[in-house]
Amino acid sequence: MLSKPLITALLAFASARIAQCIPLESKDESTRHSRRWLPSVDKIRGVNLGSQFIIEPWMAYDEWNSMGCGSTNDEWQCVKALGQDAADAAFKKHWDSWTTQDDITQIKSLGLNTVRIPVGFWLKEDLVYDSEYYPRGGLAYLDRLVGWCADAGLYVIMDLHGGPGVQTPNQQFTGHSVSYPGFYTQENYERAYELLEWMAERIHTNDSYRTVGTLQVMNEPVHASDYSSLAADMIANFYPGAWNRIRDREDKLGVSSSDRLHIQMMGKAWGSGDPSSHLPDTTSALYDDHRYYKWDTSVTTTQDGYISAVCQDNRGGSDIIVGEWSIAVADAVASSDEFQIGDQAAWYGKYWAAQAQTFEKSGGWVFWTWKCNWIGGVNDWRWCYQSAVAAGVIPRDAASAASISPC
Repeated sequence: MLSKPLITALLAFASARIAQCIPLESKDESTRHSRRWLPSVDKIRGVNLGSQFIIEPWMAYDEWNSMGCGSTNDEWQCVKALGQDAADAAFKKHWDSWTTQDDITQIKSLGLNTVRIPVGFWLKEDLVYDSEYYPRGGLAYLDRLVGWCADAGLYVIMDLHGGPGVQTPNQQFTGHSVSYPGFYTQENYERAYELLEWMAERIHTNDSYRTVGTLQVMNEPVHASDYSSLAADMIANFYPGAWNRIRDREDKLGVSSSDRLHIQMMGKAWGSGDPSSHLPDTTSALYDDHRYYKWDTSVTTTQDGYISAVCQDNRGGSDIIVGEWSIAVADAVASSDEFQIGDQAAWYGKYWAAQAQTFEKSGGWVFWTWKCNWIGGVNDWRWCYQSAVAAGVIPRDAASAASISPC
């Protein structure tokens, strides 16, 4: 668990480096492994770069169609349908254009300090079996993207979003929507470990990754209420195994204790159990919390009901980052007069501010997502930070939430 003194030291270090205009990692090998930094403010304020490396057709429909994937549900199906070479070409065009350097510049200009980058295990192509269907060639685009983030001074959370064998059933974000999660085997744990080791080494040895400070070992695994034995095995075996493999690789690289990565797991609120219960250590551990009031059936689905639920919420301590959230509301009321986006922009602005303020009681927040591409160009900005800013719903200064929150 991150202590207050550790956070204070990390933030003070980052502020000093920025103020002195000194690169966060010196070219001098004797000082290359400087302190692994956090943003130069006291809270994470960021956006996810969703559908950059794992496309979710529900939020990128027109893009998906333009790639020739419109009749398929996920990346696996698209690659299988198009054939490997044609799929690789289509995905490279997407990777090249979905998130641009102008996007990164704009993110920085809006007072955001962090991006979370969801990736699939297939980014390390030698981990993919001949019987699996995933696009190839994404690494060069990731290298370019994190370099842009580093140049802009944006902190990066690298998120293993799609695991080998699939960690959650029936979800496009895994890259392969299947009915049963096959991740929870020693064979697939090993593939994930190899990806995490490889990524940790890349972060510490490739200058483009110099502002990547957190490595999330698995996004949204199964809930214990649905798959109790799988969740228990992950807590007992996968999390400590991932922790040890990352730390062992850092030891082999000679990484100083002050420069080690923050290792992130889904927190207890996710419902898979206590991720720290079998860890050998929790120094520089972070926990991810995804809070979508849209899906919370205990919330009264009125404007006052949503605001009340948000303002009364508290997600935990400074080691918890709310890594996904939106300003969407329940489907049953989303098109009603009370929540119609064409007329209720002012209320949605308060809803955003209330959530941002609430999540800053913890370690901060990362909105889902930066960019969307709906069917026929429909502009539903409840999921899309960029278009919500353009619509005047989210302010141009991410730090202004407290001054406009109704809480």
